[in-house]
Amino acid sequence: MIAILQWSTLAICVVVAAARVPSAVRGENRSLFYIFALMALAILLSIEAPYLAVDQAMGGVNAANLLLRFVIFGAIYFVGIRITRGFNAADAYRLIAGRVGMSVLAVISVVVVAVFLMMETAGSSAGLSALSAKDGPNEVLVEYYAAAGRAYPAYVALVLLPAMCRACRSTLPPLVRMAALLLATGSVAIGLSLLFPLIPPESGSLRFVINYTAVLCFVVGLALIWAARVRHGGKMTPRRTSTEK
Repeated sequence: MIAILQWSTLAICVVVAAARVPSAVRGENRSLFYIFALMALAILLSIEAPYLAVDQAMGGVNAANLLLRFVIFGAIYFVGIRITRGFNAADAYRLIAGRVGMSVLAVISVVVVAVFLMMETAGSSAGLSALSAKDGPNEVLVEYYAAAGRAYPAYVALVLLPAMCRACRSTLPPLVRMAALLLATGSVAIGLSLLFPLIPPESGSLRFVINYTAVLCFVVGLALIWAARVRHGGKMTPRRTSTEK
């Protein structure tokens, strides 16, 4: 079931990204294409076979997992910028793209790299499952590394959540409010990832469900916003502020 969820999510991301290519070539809303492309790459690197192939090409030291972390950081950053601009959420925009947001991203990135360099990473392992099984400090370091990797997406998701809740209660067109509901659901799912250490090993599949629920909600939600802009001629959201220039 997990494999079906992974490959179907990848297929959706690829299809939506491909649909954005003509517009991106024309210079229209390129951020949407970047988001879908980065999400597709993140899903691809989350699947065992592609992960192992990429990591072996990178030396077999799980550098592909570090790459995956930063692909996710890039995707969630662009998602945050796109959503805050689209819904005119100036406060949330500043918390993501302003000094505070950039500081949070920088600190978390340094921590992720530092912990990765402290780990024994030899031997390609999707999800680093083989590394966490090793006795000694490596098991703890893998947990710290995973927690640091979840921190930035959770930060952006929690920053977005209030704006999405307001949009759900607004008088915006139904498609946009439905998109806001999906984006809010995705934000909650990412926030729940902070609780992964509390999930018992026998319920580990729940982590996959939460992760892919978040991805699907964001992809479909952004696609609905795109559809709404086409339908309403780009006039379905409040007027933008100067933070979006």
